[in-house]
Amino acid sequence: MKKICVLLLTIVALGCGYKSKNYTTGTMGGGAPAITSIMPNSATAGQAPMLTVIGSNFTSGSAIYWGMTPKTTTFMTAQQLTTQLTSADTACSMAPCTVQVYVRTTGGTYGSGGVNSNMVPFTIN
Repeated sequence: MKKICVLLLTIVALGCGYKSKNYTTGTMGGGAPAITSIMPNSATAGQAPMLTVIGSNFTSGSAIYWGMTPKTTTFMTAQQLTTQLTSADTACSMAPCTVQVYVRTTGGTYGSGGVNSNMVPFTIN
């Protein structure tokens, strides 16, 4: 009798939308943010360039991540975001170094969990 109850509970949970929202791949709404390119894609250690991220599905709730750190991000359009890097961001004791850049969108359709874009490498020489 216990096996039947567990099976019924599983069917009811799945039938009611359990795990139907995919917050990691962005299957809801306009889709997950995606990076096509970043400009520049490299810098000399200690420089502080303005970083422009080009892609799709960006919103006012999108943030550029420098490694694991969110940067103050300016929403330009659904295809463009910018952030000002600092000399500390590009500090690299053993050049060349690589930092992964990605966009995380929270709020809106995705709720507070958010959804990440693909990662794009930034090289520090």
